[in-house]
Amino acid sequence: MSHPPSLPPPDFEPASAFPEAAWLRKAAAVSDWAAIRQYVDGLPYGTDRSFAVRVLAEVDGIEQWLRPAVAAAPDDVLALTVLGAREVRVGWEIRTSARAENVSREQFAGLHAHLRQAEQLLIRATALDPSHDAAWAERITTAMGLQLGQNEARRRYDRLAKHHPHHFTAQGRLLQQLCPKWGGSWEAAHGFARECMLAAPEGAMNGALVAEAHLERRLDLKGQAREEYLRQDHVRAELVEAADRSALHPRFHRGYGWVTAQGCFAAVFSLMGDTARAAACFRVLGNLASAYPWDCLGKPAEAYVRHRDAALARG
Repeated sequence: MSHPPSLPPPDFEPASAFPEAAWLRKAAAVSDWAAIRQYVDGLPYGTDRSFAVRVLAEVDGIEQWLRPAVAAAPDDVLALTVLGAREVRVGWEIRTSARAENVSREQFAGLHAHLRQAEQLLIRATALDPSHDAAWAERITTAMGLQLGQNEARRRYDRLAKHHPHHFTAQGRLLQQLCPKWGGSWEAAHGFARECMLAAPEGAMNGALVAEAHLERRLDLKGQAREEYLRQDHVRAELVEAADRSALHPRFHRGYGWVTAQGCFAAVFSLMGDTARAAACFRVLGNLASAYPWDCLGKPAEAYVRHRDAALARG
């Protein structure tokens, strides 16, 4: 009996989907700020610059040469933003992604110290350039971490949306703030996700916010309720509509974040037993993956393989 060839393991490396990530890391490693600035400043208007900022902020030690660079050029908006994002990253590494009840007082203190430093840098960045999408996106994260409340987070998002109305990164960050775990409500989270989907052009990634909201709500449940949540008729209808407008649309846009968007739909359709749609999403992905949403379903690589193999075998 012949066996089908084994599928490749999931590839969680961002540079596999976006090779420029590798170049940005190399430039950061040799402190080539002039090349980094030229690249980011040259991105077409409307590009989600949060991707480049996030890649740079993940480079260990980048703050060692960015701090003197900011001191020498305090009006460099991009440098302020990247350094602010790095402070956010370091703070969140101290806190970890655990639920609040599992985070120690010392971890919260470390998070808040770095977020306060980030706030000062990012406030200056957005004052110098009120249209800078990545700086505002980071300020949505600092608002959440510093517990500044729903209204302040929404105010920051609205300032960004005046210039970038369909900013997928910023919308995803505000969606987290709107969930109950950060003081919001499911009504607010689902309403915002749907609002973003309907406002965006068909084929845009924004419909994935609907899937993310339902994944988050499922995660908040326990036992049988968790298993049954996505199989409800109204939830299924919302997810099919959202996928048809985004991940499964013939003009699906593969901008920054598309791997996460496609993965969210692959996950929800797998969990609800819709293997045909899950398989369609996995075929678009190939073997590309992002940590979210698979880290919500167990060890990311194992969860990805389990759901992918089952979907492709049946769908």
